[in-house]
Amino acid sequence: MTRLEVEVTAAGTGVEAAVAVGVPVFAAEPAPELAAGVAGHPALAGGVAELAGTLDPTWCAQRGFAARPGQVLHVGGGPGRPALALVGLGSRAGLDPERWRRAAAALVRSAGERGAVAFLVPDSALAGPPPGTDGAAGRPPAAVTGAALAEGAVLAAYRFDPFRSAPRPGAPERLLVVPGTEAIRADLARGTGRGARAARAVSFARDLINTPPSHLPPARMAERVADELGGIEGVRVEVWDEARAEAERLGGLLGVSRGSVQPPRLVWATFEPAGPAGPDESGRPPHIVLVGKGITFDSGGLSLKTAEGMTTMKTDMSGAAIVLSTLAACRDLGVGCRVTALAPLAENMPGGRALKPGDVLTIRNGATVEVLNTDAEGRLVLADALSLAAELEPDAIVDVATLTGAATVALGRGIAALFGNDERLVERVRRSGELAGERLWPLPLPEDYQEHIDSDVADMKNVGRAGEAGAIAAALLLARFVKAVPWAHLDIAGTGRSAESSGYVSKGGTGFGVRTLLELLASYDRPPG
Repeated sequence: MTRLEVEVTAAGTGVEAAVAVGVPVFAAEPAPELAAGVAGHPALAGGVAELAGTLDPTWCAQRGFAARPGQVLHVGGGPGRPALALVGLGSRAGLDPERWRRAAAALVRSAGERGAVAFLVPDSALAGPPPGTDGAAGRPPAAVTGAALAEGAVLAAYRFDPFRSAPRPGAPERLLVVPGTEAIRADLARGTGRGARAARAVSFARDLINTPPSHLPPARMAERVADELGGIEGVRVEVWDEARAEAERLGGLLGVSRGSVQPPRLVWATFEPAGPAGPDESGRPPHIVLVGKGITFDSGGLSLKTAEGMTTMKTDMSGAAIVLSTLAACRDLGVGCRVTALAPLAENMPGGRALKPGDVLTIRNGATVEVLNTDAEGRLVLADALSLAAELEPDAIVDVATLTGAATVALGRGIAALFGNDERLVERVRRSGELAGERLWPLPLPEDYQEHIDSDVADMKNVGRAGEAGAIAAALLLARFVKAVPWAHLDIAGTGRSAESSGYVSKGGTGFGVRTLLELLASYDRPPG
């Protein structure tokens, strides 16, 4: 939930209502340096010109200001005059969108409960895409910078307060983006509009993820998503109930949900583009299927988690929230692909009918899985959804899931694990994540590790060898359900939630993956051949 609005003003105007004006500063020796074009800018009425002479080593050292990315120092201000906020961007070299995101987030967080803040964007400080990325192809630097500013500001202002008797202190309600010259104003405005829409999609995902589990069981989550997506032009939503799941042979979804009184659901949402991008000879636009794990609460089933281990398990439906929120933004962002989002939703509970260790489930595609650990349930519901996705014969499948603790052990909470059966798609997803500021690290799928999931009684078992390559074993199982379709798998177990608020990440559900998927879809065209 967030109310922050982003507005691009005319160059040299619009900061009168702001309580603080952010000015970009670069790290340098012997002292930080204001971005060219800031000092004397008419929007600041000479305030920075007076300050410029004080940016010397002693002055900065006394205040601990080194212009590190996201560092903020407020100077001056008073009745009728906004404070100046020196906002660090780090070195001039390699300035990319992520540093602008962090700068906008830092300005918003430093402003406290104030109405509006402004950020001056001189022409000399525009960001390009990170080296080796192509997701921003066709977007001028001002548009890339504007999108990053809006994303950082809107996400930093995010609050989730519907279950509080009184809301917490808020954040600024507006960010005024002030261009250095009129030449970049239109591109900045296009970029901020795009960034704000992407951030709203992330915020919707965060809202779903942060909602208490008893307020968002599978049926209620399906209803809420259908309400959100139902009014969007070009979007169709279908919800399968338990009877439909049985008719469609979704053995993994039905097996996982057996121990809960809450029946499962599968949400099938499709976006049809108004203007297809890169159609093939038949005129068909590229078709991408997004699949998201939707365990609305995970107790571990009969392989019960510890009490502490359950405290964050309302977030185990993050993958479903992410792919559905991504689809919700496709129309506004002009995505030219056909996009399908499949979200299997279930509770994993230890009821009297619960799945037992040693049970065998038959998945939608006819493959059988021996369940040796009921706490490795996400891969079972994903197996059904990936089978459905493969039947559609799309150009690519991308799934997102809080799947394995092993991914967190390997990469921590700042980097998600990335797997796939197609190097070109994996690299494309990785580059999209880099442009979005969401770090992904490719991990292998070694053929000889297939024996980790060999079963004595079924086609496969749902866990690998204890203490060995857990994230790889899970991904290898998923790979068996995508046929030959190019496929990428994001294991966001570490990045899907945060224990603290920092930068543009808020404590709780992060929505990690939404912006990566939007970048991927925005730039996707069918590969040759």
